[in-house]
Amino acid sequence: MTTTLNRPSALGALRERVVRLAESMTTPLVPADYLDVVVPLRSGTALRGKILSIRPETADAATIVIKPGRGWRTHIPGQYIRVGVDVDGVRQWRAYSLTSTTDNVDGNIAITVKAIPDGKVSNYLVRRATPGTIVQLDRAAGEFTLGSDLPRKILFLTAGSGITPVMGMLRNLAGRSADIVVVHSAPTSNDVIFADELRQLAHSRRIRLVEKHTDTDGMLDVAELDGLVDDFADRETWACGPTGMLDALEQHWADRDIADRLHTERFRPTIVTAGAGGTVTFSKSDTVLDVAGSQTLLDAGEAAGVLMPSGCRMGICFGCVAPLREGAVRDLRNGEITTAAPGDGIQIQTCVSAAAGACDIEL
Repeated sequence: MTTTLNRPSALGALRERVVRLAESMTTPLVPADYLDVVVPLRSGTALRGKILSIRPETADAATIVIKPGRGWRTHIPGQYIRVGVDVDGVRQWRAYSLTSTTDNVDGNIAITVKAIPDGKVSNYLVRRATPGTIVQLDRAAGEFTLGSDLPRKILFLTAGSGITPVMGMLRNLAGRSADIVVVHSAPTSNDVIFADELRQLAHSRRIRLVEKHTDTDGMLDVAELDGLVDDFADRETWACGPTGMLDALEQHWADRDIADRLHTERFRPTIVTAGAGGTVTFSKSDTVLDVAGSQTLLDAGEAAGVLMPSGCRMGICFGCVAPLREGAVRDLRNGEITTAAPGDGIQIQTCVSAAAGACDIEL
């Protein structure tokens, strides 16, 4: 009897076995991860970008120009993008408004970031990041956009970094005609992000600009709007800024029965409070435990009957790696905290990690 060898299938099976062996020896990294180091923006990878330049806007704000990888799809003006950066060995994700035009020939995008007190990511991007830095990117998202039909009369009400999504809209309105008023609040004239550009737009009569410098003028009072923009009730309005300002605006519009003409964008920073121990959710097995800060996640899960992968149990072999879907854990070897928000895709070692507050492990 003659046996015929299906050579492509045999080679394919051999190749698959080799890849599986390589992956088992490099967990939690796989061979593709090493290629990503050489060609980080290649297609087929998680979306990444390379910082090309960092341009100061004010003393505490900067525009970051990024070359996205091949999987990037264009955004709608006013949308934001989640950016992941590695700060002191921990990957952190934050959302920033896109401030670039959508038709850049070079395909580059830009975000504008204001460093906030104790803001790990914002301070890193404004003060420590350098051109050439690789960042993780997510798809553009958000509903704070002008829509397909441009209103005849527009009012933008912004404060602080709330001007960033609005600048994304203004830069993409070139050649389109509308009656636009921008009311913007900042502590001083020097704190106005995009000050020169906004004032040039006003000088060329593309917008009417009302600047409020709160250190001297005080905070914007919604009761002032009639005096600042006498026809505000007739305008489609987009507002972005501090929560207190937006709450007051929403109430003001509701009182006049024009709430449908107000669109707001609230910046909601992800805050994970780290502590000692906490509630641990093993999401795949639908198990919820209260775990002490001194107990490893591996031991806690096994004691509750959760199927936990493991190996050396010393943090060396990486046999216990699992995704941290959300929350905070502490590395018991050095005390370092790792945090994650939904979608971050952070991998942790359960044999050397303990709960540092509520957390969700994908096991």
